[in-house]
Amino acid sequence: MSEMTVQVLEESLGKTVLVRLKGGRSLRGKLKGFDQHLNLVLEDSEDVSDSENIKKLGSIIVRGDNVVIISPPPR
Repeated sequence: MSEMTVQVLEESLGKTVLVRLKGGRSLRGKLKGFDQHLNLVLEDSEDVSDSENIKKLGSIIVRGDNVVIISPPPR
């Protein structure tokens, strides 16, 4: 993982991020932690894949090999 990636993720800690996963699923939640494998800990997370049917998931761990993209909050 590059230094810039780590910096952006560290700046996003405690803020809401959008995470796209393999298979097309999208999650939104507060980033509480991450590691070098891009495993993520999200709090107050929601499955926003279907904008008409948002599912609350609570606190979850997302395995890094499923992550396609992480969209940080606006600066």
